[in-house]
Amino acid sequence: MITSLQLKDWKSFEQATLHVDPVTVLIGANASGKSNALDALSFLNRIANGAMLTAALQGDTGLPALRGGTEWAARKPGNMFLLHATIRAEDTTDYEYTVECRVSDNRCDLVAEQLTRVKYRIDKHNVRKSEVGRIKLYRTDACGNDSPTIVARLYNEKQGTPRQLGRGHAVLFQLVGQKLRQEIQDGVAAVANALRGIFILDPIPSHMRGYSSLSDKLEPDARNIAGVIAALPKEKKKEIETTLTRYASRLPERDIRRVYAETVGKFKTDAMLYCEEHWRDVGEPPTVDARGMSDGTLRFLAILTALLTRPAGSLLVVEEVDNGLHPSRARLMLEMLRGVGGKRGVDVLVTTHNPALLDAMGMAMVPFIAVAHRDPASGFSVLTLLEEIAQLPKLLAQGPVGRISSQGMIEDTLEKQAAEAHS
Repeated sequence: MITSLQLKDWKSFEQATLHVDPVTVLIGANASGKSNALDALSFLNRIANGAMLTAALQGDTGLPALRGGTEWAARKPGNMFLLHATIRAEDTTDYEYTVECRVSDNRCDLVAEQLTRVKYRIDKHNVRKSEVGRIKLYRTDACGNDSPTIVARLYNEKQGTPRQLGRGHAVLFQLVGQKLRQEIQDGVAAVANALRGIFILDPIPSHMRGYSSLSDKLEPDARNIAGVIAALPKEKKKEIETTLTRYASRLPERDIRRVYAETVGKFKTDAMLYCEEHWRDVGEPPTVDARGMSDGTLRFLAILTALLTRPAGSLLVVEEVDNGLHPSRARLMLEMLRGVGGKRGVDVLVTTHNPALLDAMGMAMVPFIAVAHRDPASGFSVLTLLEEIAQLPKLLAQGPVGRISSQGMIEDTLEKQAAEAHS
């Protein structure tokens, strides 16, 4: 699982660290850098899945461009950026993956890449203690700006076995599936799987209202939610539909008795999402398909379906997670994210502006809330854990997190804190 991501000269960030927990909440004003941080995760996911570095930024056939494309990937006025991800493989082992790129002439080239294995000592309670050793599973040699290739040094207990590779793809992707020394093979597989497990979900209700083909993987806009549910094995389908119904029944004023998907058409290769609504226990419950469901209900069902179908160890990322949801249902959203995600071993990273959702989190969630904001002197984006704000006790004395956030008190305090640090 990914436990942290460091950003250096990435978009609006000069240097920042995003910590990833079972449920991580990223807050901040507009243009503070929240989306830029999430774009870094998207970039890593794309290059681990085989996209060329340039295509991962500016898009390609079937791959939309990241915001800003190649032009805004590196912090201005520079043309280089570095991303560093830490992946926890087991209690005793972390992998640290670093990729550094140069952007010029609408092209992104690899400058350096490294994968390090770090071993830790644990006590009898499986609590990590000190680091006991680290090895560089691979690293790259310096190369000229115009060189089409780069040399990766693969760990061999000496100077490293040289392997010449292209600069258009990540070394990590180029090593996947190759016959390697076992330590390298394990590390490459662990990191590639973790990065490929990042899923950026942006449910678009208008895309979810039609029929969809049977599928084994949810699309990023959730357009095929019905096809994913209908394609599941019978028992798994029943289990997921039961969970969808249990949570969805608490969303509207009207009573939802059942949420399910069914195949349609002569060949049963398409599916539609349905729910049975009841009102005042009179007559048979009417059946409503996705075309008649509210935007908030569809978004909620998409997020829940993603949690229920993503593999354990993956990371689900959702911007504006409560968009379209009534504030009174914020506690239900939080319960769903923590309960289902925790049970299935799927980490969740969300952004929100909703005071009701932040208030529902309570003090227990404070260590898992990060604030994106701008440094008043440089204008660069900064990520600060809420619990690291020096004046946090004084802030919380004036109200819960949602209230102090909606009134801009957190940003004001961070600005004053930064001004004092610069003076």
